[in-house]
Amino acid sequence: MEKVTAGREAMGCFAPKFAELNDDVLFGQVWSREEKLSTRDRCLITVAALMASGILDSSLQFHIQNAKNNGITREEMTEALTQLAFYAGWPKAWAALRMAKEVYGEE
Repeated sequence: MEKVTAGREAMGCFAPKFAELNDDVLFGQVWSREEKLSTRDRCLITVAALMASGILDSSLQFHIQNAKNNGITREEMTEALTQLAFYAGWPKAWAALRMAKEVYGEE
């Protein structure tokens, strides 16, 4: 996995400790534990958590793209988001499915 620098790029000067924790701890130490949970599964869990939490912004879109890049198929993504609709809420599912449609297209 390539080193994540998004925290430093976005918040390095404004919130350097947050940027360090994001890049070095969250993505450097926790996210990279592939022997514990595959990147593919971790991506799907992240999308589910963001949608369920109502984080329906570019963060979710980034992680849907990341899930696609790591092997989550369109069918798997739409099924996961449909299942989540009953637990997290129908409006959140609509928003997440719109984003997934943008990422996956009409494949």
